[in-house]
Amino acid sequence: MKTAPDITYVKRKSEPIIPQTTILWQNYPNPFNPKTSIRYSIRSNLDVSIKVYDLLGKEIATLVNEKKPAGAYTVEFDASKLSSGIYFYQLQAGDFIETKKMILMR
Repeated sequence: MKTAPDITYVKRKSEPIIPQTTILWQNYPNPFNPKTSIRYSIRSNLDVSIKVYDLLGKEIATLVNEKKPAGAYTVEFDASKLSSGIYFYQLQAGDFIETKKMILMR
């Protein structure tokens, strides 16, 4: 009779994945009602802000405004008190600035 050798499993602590670049993804879902998720990643420790603007450029909300370590993040935007329409969200992280469009449909 053959027996299997003893097997030892070693679980390694996973290292966090550090993005190579700063990225702002398209919100999901889009169009949305009334909540949507905004994903972004930053490549190093940076002061980060994500703001939401209406079609006229008026600031509607500040979703993030703090120093963040490198990594990937998701923030939820709740537009339950807003009317249908086109809105913009902007990520500013260090010298990186990007703006994307999202659509709220009631």
